[in-house]
Amino acid sequence: MINILIGKKGSGKTKKLIECANQAVANSNGNVVVIEKGLKLTYDISHKARLIDSDAYGITGLDAMEGFLCGICAGNYDVTDILIDSTLKIIGQDMAALSALIVKIKKLAEEANVTFTLSISADESEVPEDVLAVATKL
Repeated sequence: MINILIGKKGSGKTKKLIECANQAVANSNGNVVVIEKGLKLTYDISHKARLIDSDAYGITGLDAMEGFLCGICAGNYDVTDILIDSTLKIIGQDMAALSALIVKIKKLAEEANVTFTLSISADESEVPEDVLAVATKL
């Protein structure tokens, strides 16, 4: 399953992502992973979640993000949820890359039985139709 949080900067996406992460921690029988750009959520996300700074691992661009997500799922079979804050900042402000990422994580979500939640800083009209068709808007 793929969930998306769409809205311009300042629309409350990160706050909603924090709520989703903490709810996932409370409901999960496995591990919850939160990926962010920079360490700004340290005190907002439950300590039971694995908080990862994408900058610390040099994750920039679509291929790096895809490889990192596959590595998380391959290395830890009990990951139930992966939440990504500032998705476009990490993959490069590219809507074509966002479409490609959604296709790749849709397959990964099904194979690894992981729920993905992505925050996307854009107006809904800017988000490609294929992304909106595959993902559930929160």
